[in-house]
Amino acid sequence: MNVLITGGAGFIGSNLADALVEKGYSVTVIDNLTTGSLDNIRGLQERANFHYINDTILNEDVMEGLIKKNDCIIHLAAAVGVKYVLENPLTSIETNIKGTEVVLRFSNIYKKRVLIASTSEVYGKHMHAPLKEDDNLIYGPPSTMRWSYAAAKLVDEFTALAYHRTKKLEIVIFRCFNTIGPRQTGLYGMVVPRFIKQALRDEPITVYGDGTQTRTFTYVKDVVNALILLMACDKAIGEVVNIGGQEEIAIKDLAGLIKRLCNSSSEIALIPYDNAYGKDFEDMMRRVPSLEKLESLIGFSPNTPLDETLRATIEYFRRHPD
Repeated sequence: MNVLITGGAGFIGSNLADALVEKGYSVTVIDNLTTGSLDNIRGLQERANFHYINDTILNEDVMEGLIKKNDCIIHLAAAVGVKYVLENPLTSIETNIKGTEVVLRFSNIYKKRVLIASTSEVYGKHMHAPLKEDDNLIYGPPSTMRWSYAAAKLVDEFTALAYHRTKKLEIVIFRCFNTIGPRQTGLYGMVVPRFIKQALRDEPITVYGDGTQTRTFTYVKDVVNALILLMACDKAIGEVVNIGGQEEIAIKDLAGLIKRLCNSSSEIALIPYDNAYGKDFEDMMRRVPSLEKLESLIGFSPNTPLDETLRATIEYFRRHPD
């Protein structure tokens, strides 16, 4: 099978490309390296069943050719990270909505199966747990630009589902909950790599807000395994599916855990949101996924313990301090 991964030089995409190449798939990656890196796919460049295209998903001529010759498209390319989205709101919206529309339009023309990456951010300001795929969604006002990312990804979901219902396009939408692991960068606001880098340097570990906000974190290899299973799962067609971890932890406790695992002398510093992001920000206080649908579809759910995931990530940053 020939698989196209958009954003395949990024964190999740490159880990997915590794796994698919090892399984014998022919893998093509398109990435303009806005947030991806050639270092992530350098080990694949000599493999006969791997191909890399340096271009944007908004280049329709290139995308049409790639989609035409591949059997399945896994659409990961997006503007990601709270910091990046807040600093580049218009670019983020255009990339996330227009890019997905391009992928869906050509996938429909050539009748290809598509997996569309969404995010736990679409749930908005819910405080209950676990979050189920058919829950109502609660957002803040449009003047708070934080919600633009969630809204754009929700438009992607609506568009994909509309293609499925009106054109019978084979689509699967997966909502990721805080995927972490080797190759993730802290440049765009991702909390775990930022904490780890600070801890390894014995710098203050900066927790935004009061640190009581909670999250679950998912090992990237678990996400990759789930995606490969979903790619082949006919029952998942037309569905929205959560992919996430189960260990809920407060961010200030996460900072303490990372400090301990790094054997760090860092202090933990609370930074007001206004100082970190400016006034155009509002946080989600809790995000825990329901995995019932994922387990019923593929018989698998992420199960790597958080401390094991963090140890693997810390080891990666010890080997790649820059």
